[in-house]
Amino acid sequence: MKRVIIASPALAPEALAELKEWLGITTTGEDATLAALLLAALESCEAFTGTLPIESVCEEVLPVTAGWTVLDTRPVQVISLVEAIPMTGPRTAIGTSAFAIDLSADGEGLVRVIDPGLATRVAVRFTAGLAPGWNALPQGLRHGVVRLAAYQYRQRDDGGAETHPPAAVAALWRPWRRLRLA
Repeated sequence: MKRVIIASPALAPEALAELKEWLGITTTGEDATLAALLLAALESCEAFTGTLPIESVCEEVLPVTAGWTVLDTRPVQVISLVEAIPMTGPRTAIGTSAFAIDLSADGEGLVRVIDPGLATRVAVRFTAGLAPGWNALPQGLRHGVVRLAAYQYRQRDDGGAETHPPAAVAALWRPWRRLRLA
């Protein structure tokens, strides 16, 4: 199952200001590069913790099954739309009596298709994320994102990209890490 972010939040100016303060940068010449590094650090944060840090509108396409299917993205705040995807033809909205949705206490979004009609897959649109914006993000996650972006900025000329966050960043994110057995 692949997630598509339909509407991602704009990066808060405070995030860029925090990174620039951490790096001791006072000019605007590097702002685009720093903003890109912050977005990449947010993606790394999600990959490490298993939690989407800032709320975004997302969509996942799921196979139609008889039981409950769990969305990969967490934490799900609301499931807003379920559409049927037949083998041929356009997507169509499914009536509310043809599916069931549930949100678990740990942030899982669950979907069960009761009457799929001709659909072999369904597209589920939802809002997911731990915090509504940068300022509401827990301090440990925020600081880890800033530190990782700063680290990547300083290492940009080395050419060797690490596959794991630095130990200091991992220590900040570890309390938020969600592990699942596959």
